[in-house]
Amino acid sequence: MKLYYTSGACSLSPRIVLEEAGLPYEAEAVDLKTKLTASGADYGKISPKGYVPALILDNGELLTEGPAIVQYVADQVPEKNLVPANGTLARYHVQEWLNFIGTELHKSCSPFFNPASGDTWRAAATENLQRRLAYVNAELEGKVYLMGDEFSVADAYLFTTLKWMGFIHFDISRFPNVEGFLLRVSARPAVQAALRKERAA
Repeated sequence: MKLYYTSGACSLSPRIVLEEAGLPYEAEAVDLKTKLTASGADYGKISPKGYVPALILDNGELLTEGPAIVQYVADQVPEKNLVPANGTLARYHVQEWLNFIGTELHKSCSPFFNPASGDTWRAAATENLQRRLAYVNAELEGKVYLMGDEFSVADAYLFTTLKWMGFIHFDISRFPNVEGFLLRVSARPAVQAALRKERAA
């Protein structure tokens, strides 16, 4: 498998899951401004969507969208328990979290990365982040991870979005369960390995 990524972007989530899964993979950086990969390839010809992540499977097929990629990777190693089995209610709860993180947290960060965003848009995004992180904080009460004691692909995505909070100057100290979650996930060896590889690129 080959992961196309950009350091600091949401492609960190599938990279973490690949590390947690222990599966062999290659990774190639993408410059999202020039749309060129580190090897000089036209990224638009690899992934017509033009953004990361993208995963080329061993059979050459393209898979995009982080929530889909992390579930695919996790399903390759069911013994790692990175995602509940298909068809179980627990699996739907993980998908519920992946959708919530993608639509309510990830997208609320977008205005802070877009120079064209106005103050009104950023203020609305900040307000939404406060409400949504308050919800996450309540849901993490008494839990190690989103689903309980087991780390899942949803935790990798939540961690990735929480890493952006420092960049956008959003204070998470008012959400102690969220802050504790961030520290716990940061300490996982696979997460540290993923971060090291991104920094080295």
